[in-house]
Amino acid sequence: MSLESVIIYHNPRCGKSRLTLQILREHGFEPKIVEYLKAPPSAKVLADLLAKLGLEPRQLLRKGEPEYKAAGLDDPKLSAAKLIAAMVAHPILIERPIVVKGKRAALGRPPEAVLNIL
Repeated sequence: MSLESVIIYHNPRCGKSRLTLQILREHGFEPKIVEYLKAPPSAKVLADLLAKLGLEPRQLLRKGEPEYKAAGLDDPKLSAAKLIAAMVAHPILIERPIVVKGKRAALGRPPEAVLNIL
């Protein structure tokens, strides 16, 4: 097992996030837990996470949240910077959980997907 630390951007109220944390622990990892709703990532951290995930900002948005519609985020003309700013302002919009290990990251959808980076 690598000595690289593992970080999970976690929402304890989310079943998929709790299951992902359980999977990490079952595989011998005790990750640093970032409750991103209490401590939202900065725009720079979010941009770094997106790069590690290989995703565009729109792909990390939770489109079913009321904040998505209220902020008009369905506008295809919005820039990546505007979408990232919206996620920083309203972290509930960030899809979860995100697990980071070194230079790699995975979205725990399904939770087992994080095993690919461990």
